[in-house]
Amino acid sequence: MRILIIDDEASLLDVLALAFEEAGHQIVTARDGMAGLEMIRRERPAVVVSDVNMPGIDGFTLLRRVRESGDRVPMILLTSRDSEVDEALGLELGADDYVAKPFSTRVLLARVAAILRRESLRQTEGWEQPPIEIGEMQLYPERLEARYRGQIIPTTVTEFRLLEALLRRPGIVLSRERLLQIVRGDDSVVTDRIIDTYVRRLRRKLEQVDEQFDRIQTVVGAGYRWRADESN
Repeated sequence: MRILIIDDEASLLDVLALAFEEAGHQIVTARDGMAGLEMIRRERPAVVVSDVNMPGIDGFTLLRRVRESGDRVPMILLTSRDSEVDEALGLELGADDYVAKPFSTRVLLARVAAILRRESLRQTEGWEQPPIEIGEMQLYPERLEARYRGQIIPTTVTEFRLLEALLRRPGIVLSRERLLQIVRGDDSVVTDRIIDTYVRRLRRKLEQVDEQFDRIQTVVGAGYRWRADESN
């Protein structure tokens, strides 16, 4: 798979390129956001890994321009900013994942692999296990597809894992820390409050199908749960 890595730090770019090449990926690189934008248009990568803090066009601006153009290429943002606001902004703009520096290349490779599996499964037809169903919500874990009232709900890998964690435990309150452990599954450093952003995005997407959607409940001081008293 062709992976585009965008970072203005030459040493990090070299390290990441080597790691991804050793993992069997074809790598293209760019040293700034403007060059990265052109590479996305020209190379059509399977996944984009982009730094946030770059001169000129930063990672957030790059992400915004790509999404405004209608391009849904999966994007992972890298940042050294220790700020929940930055994390939330990246997700709200349409990032598929978010990795805070410092990070291990193992973590980043795992995140890219998860996205590639999602994209591959979405394009694969054939036998699969029955979906997870509660009321009008269905999840298809093998192809990472979520449906509510028959309509596909577009999700990132992390959003899907959050939905799956809640639906597999209906009525059970899961703390932010526990949800973060389930949906991230690695040792990257991320504040557990980022779960609030994931939940907010999921609610917004589900409310586009049902304005009265209220199945994901907030339990003040404890966390979140999927309402278990659905009868239809």
